[in-house]
Amino acid sequence: MYQTILTEVDAGVGIVTLNQPGRHNAFDDAMIGELADALDRMGGDDAVRLVVISSTGKSFCAGADLNWMQRAAQFSLEENRRDAGALAEMLLRVADCPKPVIARVQGPAYGGGVGLVAACDMAVATFDTKFALTEVKLGLIPAVISPHVIAAIGERAARRYMLTAEAFSAAEAYRLGLIHEMVPDEAALDEAVGEWVEALLKNGPRALAECKALIRSVASRPLGPKVVDYTVDRIANVRVSPEGQEGLGAFLQKRKPNWVQ
Repeated sequence: MYQTILTEVDAGVGIVTLNQPGRHNAFDDAMIGELADALDRMGGDDAVRLVVISSTGKSFCAGADLNWMQRAAQFSLEENRRDAGALAEMLLRVADCPKPVIARVQGPAYGGGVGLVAACDMAVATFDTKFALTEVKLGLIPAVISPHVIAAIGERAARRYMLTAEAFSAAEAYRLGLIHEMVPDEAALDEAVGEWVEALLKNGPRALAECKALIRSVASRPLGPKVVDYTVDRIANVRVSPEGQEGLGAFLQKRKPNWVQ
């Protein structure tokens, strides 16, 4: 079905794999469109409880493909707006996916690849992974990925790494919060992802979607009466929902809820 990515669903886990190792899984318009479509499909598929984004080859994602950049250099302003809008929409599909999204980072992530990692809910990378926001070296700016990256690493760190375009290590990415874990090799990478998958599958599917929406809403707003009212409304609605009732009932009856196999 897809030309640049691979997809499969296994035991509730949707796996999306960037599959252009010859060009270091760099983005072009085709890959961006296919990623957006795959995330949209998995987000709406009840058989999918969570999504893992991975890559083949030596790199996770090298940012923008050179041939794509050459084409974009000839675009008009309006064509560039549409082109950038497609990338923005794809990253939004990742961030707003109602299912948890895990980034499995086995190699370098540059430019848009950093944005993809930042848009995921959680990320793990190998010790030797390098990250870089290299756009200014090309006379460009990391505009579309900036909301996701700044949310992940904060404004202060973004000022340094977006302005210098210097590469930084997995250890630095971990310190900044871009990744949540770092591991020695790909075997340990799979083990770490597996542990997250196991934990996530124990949780209510609707609760996970509601929790993601809660985080997005509360994180961007100052504490005050409106936020308090919002949180009170959300927990009240979730408590009386079928899943909330099932979860509370299972806890009180000392049994597994119906979403746990």
